[in-house]
Amino acid sequence: LTKEGLIGRLEVINITSHPEIAQEQGIRSVPWMRIGPFTLQGNHSPGELRRWAQRAASNQGIAEYLGELIESRRLDQALQEIRAHPEWNEVLLRMVSDLETPVGVRIGASAILEDLAEHDELGPLLPGLRELLRAAEAPVRADAAYYLGLSGDPRTREWLEPLLQDPAPEVREIAAEALEALPVSH
Repeated sequence: LTKEGLIGRLEVINITSHPEIAQEQGIRSVPWMRIGPFTLQGNHSPGELRRWAQRAASNQGIAEYLGELIESRRLDQALQEIRAHPEWNEVLLRMVSDLETPVGVRIGASAILEDLAEHDELGPLLPGLRELLRAAEAPVRADAAYYLGLSGDPRTREWLEPLLQDPAPEVREIAAEALEALPVSH
């Protein structure tokens, strides 16, 4: 892959000789590798490594990586990656708003957003969530209203209030619940 130019540098480290590097990188199992922003564990065929190298530069690749982490029950790692890469927020929002995303992945992405809300970390996602309130699909609008309610940010009240008149009853209901959960700004 280095000869093909897909990987710029290959570094092999014997963690028996250099355990400090394993600790520094948070390595818990071997083989372990990083290709671009992706941390991969376990054995991978040359074809799989090639595909990950090709995916490393695209939002679609990031979505596939996060989806794979979620599907393989490594939600904590997916959450850690989102926190380490705030530029991936757009991808996360696309995952929860694309109704073609597999249900399990959408649920996992939703759990990530809920965790971020629980730790007061939804702030950078608020503009994107506001945009989702205008989605054509009612489930997407309802989900966005739910996450905005979790944000605890009173500024989002003015974004949610128009949804009380939404044509979809589930959107109206979730918007009302979100508004109840939000503090009133002074």
